[in-house]
Amino acid sequence: MPEGDTVWQAARRLHVALAGKVLIRSDLRVPRFATADLTGRAVLDVTPRGKHLLTRIEGGLTLHSHLRMDGSWKVYEAGRRWSGGPAHQIRAVLGTADRTAVGYRLPVLELLRTTDEARAVGHLGPDLLGPDWDPDRALENLLRDPGRALGEALLDQRNLAGIGNVYKSELCFLLGVTPWLPVGALPADRAARLPVLAKKLLEFNRDRPVRVTTGLREQDLFVYGRALRPCLRCATPVRSGNQGDGSRARPTYWCPRCQAGPTPPPETGGRSGTAHHPTGYGSPDPGRRHR
Repeated sequence: MPEGDTVWQAARRLHVALAGKVLIRSDLRVPRFATADLTGRAVLDVTPRGKHLLTRIEGGLTLHSHLRMDGSWKVYEAGRRWSGGPAHQIRAVLGTADRTAVGYRLPVLELLRTTDEARAVGHLGPDLLGPDWDPDRALENLLRDPGRALGEALLDQRNLAGIGNVYKSELCFLLGVTPWLPVGALPADRAARLPVLAKKLLEFNRDRPVRVTTGLREQDLFVYGRALRPCLRCATPVRSGNQGDGSRARPTYWCPRCQAGPTPPPETGGRSGTAHHPTGYGSPDPGRRHR
């Protein structure tokens, strides 16, 4: 699932493959830009912005893409067979003399003027892995709607950019509260800790092929994807449910013992009522990796 760290890695791969080189092949397979020809232009850089990718091209152009749930960019050496999926899933091809970048299943792909990038990403909050990161502004954004569920606020990229379902669940566990706790009910000390912890987790994982939040050998995540398995801290079975407005299933995981706060009604797949208060809410240092 692409989150800020995954997109950062994709941007780095694309930048290494394309930046400073002239395109000898260009194929944008979306109706609006199917006739656009970028051949003969040099790629200047590839920059991540939250979960968005900005490929800046000579002549004041930017190719904006977003991976969402299933999209990906693959880089191939010249002459190598493409293997990211069937041909009908290809949305973009950018080729140089020695590398070809192929975009598969990209739900968002648009060519715009670089001066108009704000139209695509200007709504985003501070980027956890970007030069604009501002923890105070991120926290201010989150607290602007105190009645909103914490998990929903974390997923709102207008508050802070880069968090997806995995980090949402893991952050709530590390803070000792459920994702359904109203943001305004988050204790002040934990609220102050939230932006710092979020950045620490994403920075720790941006260079790693396997995402780790626990710092424990052979146990990568505390709760995400661990429904019905024992909590790594208290051994209580981890619960799962969906969170959001119902327009898209957003899997959410929590420990009913270690995390305090509201939980979803049974019809959403979770346990109704209020979770037990945690016995403590510290965590192993996520910067400590043993494998």
